[in-house]
Amino acid sequence: MSDVRFDERVAIVTGAGGGLGRSHALLLAARGAKVVVNDLGGSLDGEGASQAAAQRVVDEITAAGGVAVPSYDGVDTAEGGRSIVQTAIDAFGRVDVVINNAGILRDVSFHKMSEADWDAVLRVHLAGTFYVTHAAWTTMREAGYGRIVNTTSAAGLYGNFGQANYGAAKLGIVGLTKALAQEGHKKGIRANVIAPVAASRMTETILDEATLARLDPAKVSPLVAYLASEACDDNGQVYAVGGGYVSRVAVVEGKGAVFTGDALEPEDLAARWDAINDLSEATPFGSAMEAVQAALSRRD
Repeated sequence: MSDVRFDERVAIVTGAGGGLGRSHALLLAARGAKVVVNDLGGSLDGEGASQAAAQRVVDEITAAGGVAVPSYDGVDTAEGGRSIVQTAIDAFGRVDVVINNAGILRDVSFHKMSEADWDAVLRVHLAGTFYVTHAAWTTMREAGYGRIVNTTSAAGLYGNFGQANYGAAKLGIVGLTKALAQEGHKKGIRANVIAPVAASRMTETILDEATLARLDPAKVSPLVAYLASEACDDNGQVYAVGGGYVSRVAVVEGKGAVFTGDALEPEDLAARWDAINDLSEATPFGSAMEAVQAALSRRD
């Protein structure tokens, strides 16, 4: 098997001033990519800004013989997304890879959550993924090639106390990615999602030191690099990754129960509730229409 390389490819990594984003940027650059290191340089809750974080990673890359430029724009506005992509075009003439990694946290129980807490988190995670990807989309379509790697979370896939805003945004990213995978396929664009667990400023307040020591971000970035490469043709998939563990994650639908006749009552459902909830023969679907057609076929 040939090496996974990114020679002559241009990659954007958002939130690349530290943690996972830094690790992604360093690995892509080490394997030949020209990298736009994007980071607003704000606090964990999205306040403030600084150029230091992005510049520090650019300096690391160039010191190691790689090629990188900084971007200090926030991902939370359309203007910011366009500026990030324009930085890549101005510096390198193209965009081949977009790694949407930027994020913030404003954890609070739902009954105490303010509109500002909700809006800020969805704006950075979900809207930010849209803004940057949308700005790069036309360029990728015209080139007939693109790789997009988005970032979800176990909190989005399974829920987590105090993270209604974060979980909603992260599961929204899965839906967005699956649509992008279908729309971009004929144009040579592939879009996938990772659900990482790694030591970062997002996890250092909730995980103990022994656990964090096992969760080096460098054990997540190889999956990102593979999904972002020409070597990988997978599309619309979700992968859990962290600490040396990698697994596909899928939304599945059970065989269910079919009710014939014109009338359907709540009591009919209650009587077959076990069958409705049975996932022993569950199946993943490649698209919404595939799922709908399968449901209709069971009725025939």
